[in-house]
Amino acid sequence: MTQSLFVTKRDGRREPLDLDKIHRVITWAAEGLSHVSVSQVELKSHIQFYDGIKSEDIHETIIKAAADLISKDSPDYQYLAARLAVFHLRKKAYGQFEPPHLYDHVVKMVESNRYDQHILADYNREELQQMNDFIDHSRDLNFSYAAVKQLEGKYLVQNRVTGVIYESAQFLYMLVAACLFANYPKANRLTYVRRFYDACSLFKLSLPTPIMSGVRTPTRQFSSCVLIECGDSLDSINATSSAIVKYVSQRAGIGINAGRIRAMGSPIRNGEAFHTGCIPFYKHFQTAVKSCSQGGVRGGAATLFYPLWHLEVESLLVLKNNRGVEENRVRHLDYGVQFNRLMYTRLIKDDYITLFSPSDVPGLYDAFFEDQEKFEQLYVKYEADNSIRKKRLKALELFTLFMQERASTGRIYLQNVDHCNTHSPFNPKFAPVRQSNLCLEIALPTKPLKHVNDPDGEIALCTLSAFNLGAIEDLSELEELAELAVRSLDSLLDYQDYPIPAAFHASINRRTLGVGVINYAYYLAKNGVKYSDGSANGLTHRTFEAIQYYLLKASNKLAQEFGACPKFNETTYAEGILPIDTYKKDLDKVCSEPLLLDWEQLRKDILNHGLRNSTLSALMPSETSSQISNATNGIEPPRGHISVKASKDGILKQVVPEYERLKDQYELLWNIPNNSGYIALVAIMQKFIDQTISANTNYDPNKFDGGKVPMKLLLQDLLSAYKLGVKTMYYHNTRDGASDIQEDIKPEPEDDGCAGGACKI
Repeated sequence: MTQSLFVTKRDGRREPLDLDKIHRVITWAAEGLSHVSVSQVELKSHIQFYDGIKSEDIHETIIKAAADLISKDSPDYQYLAARLAVFHLRKKAYGQFEPPHLYDHVVKMVESNRYDQHILADYNREELQQMNDFIDHSRDLNFSYAAVKQLEGKYLVQNRVTGVIYESAQFLYMLVAACLFANYPKANRLTYVRRFYDACSLFKLSLPTPIMSGVRTPTRQFSSCVLIECGDSLDSINATSSAIVKYVSQRAGIGINAGRIRAMGSPIRNGEAFHTGCIPFYKHFQTAVKSCSQGGVRGGAATLFYPLWHLEVESLLVLKNNRGVEENRVRHLDYGVQFNRLMYTRLIKDDYITLFSPSDVPGLYDAFFEDQEKFEQLYVKYEADNSIRKKRLKALELFTLFMQERASTGRIYLQNVDHCNTHSPFNPKFAPVRQSNLCLEIALPTKPLKHVNDPDGEIALCTLSAFNLGAIEDLSELEELAELAVRSLDSLLDYQDYPIPAAFHASINRRTLGVGVINYAYYLAKNGVKYSDGSANGLTHRTFEAIQYYLLKASNKLAQEFGACPKFNETTYAEGILPIDTYKKDLDKVCSEPLLLDWEQLRKDILNHGLRNSTLSALMPSETSSQISNATNGIEPPRGHISVKASKDGILKQVVPEYERLKDQYELLWNIPNNSGYIALVAIMQKFIDQTISANTNYDPNKFDGGKVPMKLLLQDLLSAYKLGVKTMYYHNTRDGASDIQEDIKPEPEDDGCAGGACKI
């Protein structure tokens, strides 16, 4: 009967249905995989054949059937489904399985204005022929199913209205490499192109969303993180809003520092009017953030920062709260509350915290970041001045309100501004750090804009990538990867466009980078150590020492070739001060691992030649980019051996690396008894990381009497993190009772690194 049925091909042709052809494709996809069954996929497909059925409908049904079979017992179905998806993707992009020649592909894409025309201007046909020879399209078959779907959804060049895709992954990796090294001398640039292509396509280096989706296209803004500081004037507020819109539209995640805005009731124009306070302006920023969809890649998102001692803090802390009315809530921003030593001291002593409007206390706001001793002197002085408007609250009451809101929303974050300035690459006298970014891993200097084209303002950008720790067998491999990461990202700073002068000047003068890690949980598992018991402390110390050392070494080498960044003199590195000199020494009681690399020679080299980049490291979330590399997310423990995430393509299941061999070595999130071991590991990382870390706290209410996490424990974790030198804390995760096992798991929200819905790397 089936012989009388016809299939409609992608080009509209009809041909007889060939069941053997379907069988051969599935058999090809299953080759070399364990515990997968071709017949099982065919049975699961339940294809209802009818005359004229589209070949792509048949293929999509088979792909879904294979994806539905992914389980802990049969994890390789994620590769079978991926291979079928790659086959389907290439057919859609090229009309055939074999990709075209790179040169022909680039010419076609440039002519249709989908690739940047500079590619053909910078590289001749012979060089593109060499690059074509470098490409190994079989590496497409190393992706998991979740990775292929993420590539299709976010990274591959496509028409987002029609859904037509124009390329496959290896062209993406090769052309990103070609663009980033286009300005290198012709004598050696193809060497760098090939090395970088291999590092990325073999998953040793992980690239952020803006780079993967944007480099090679006519759009040229690839920094993942944008930090914008707002002043206390209407002109500055409007300039901030304008800058937000421009950067949200170009795929960036936003950090907004609104801590200078005066409190409600403050006098304006010498008492002619009363100020309306922070909330109306926060709403204004929220509108700006949500005004653009970031080209369909994701929605805009931002974190807004303010100090704990702001006079309006009681109203600001509840802005995400589901109770209340729209007039007193701004729910679609996240918030970063800023603390320092004095705030914690008042808590420990069961003392009071005094709230002020920044406009009423000259010098206090700047001292909060620049000079802790001066801040304390001014703070105490203003507390004693009865002419200044203020409010006193018990420190415990204020901290409790903060922790309650952090626990109930999960997205009230914290920044320890003193650690961000005392353990920093920047000298706070010249370049204080006054905010972080969307995901709390960037710590860079900013200056408020007086107007949109203000040349004296400073918008900080950070360009990201990550090492895949799971792909590293020996720490010495990090030297090569660090050089490739630093060279490529540094080149990107000159390659990209800057829609606002304040961003251009800051980026070119400071040349800030943030290289992080993915697959840390797998790295611990394959080394037989755990988050919770201290066994990972030594390995973590050695690993992050090597990461920062090799990144600094690479930037120093680059400085010898191209010169140090223009504002190198505003860094502590210029004084010969390294991260190993300024970390909180309380950490030594937790981890006494010795330094293993030659930091003194590196110190001399930096003093002699400088650094090309003011910053080099930051540990970001990396949900999507981790999936591309089939890696565990950033530094986080997995919730289950199978992660299940919702996407526009449905539910995506991904199994942890080497599940069958290492399943007993993985320490799952909700099996970790408390946050102590994790916080210690974050602090060990922070010893070396020159920016900061997207670190989460996790609580299971079922472990406590009455199903409620004690406030004492929440505050204890807060104090422990501060004592050990942790700079920022990101999500507060509460176990909600949903199963964390296999198909029963509640799909996790997307949470990917610094640009959009949450942080994207």
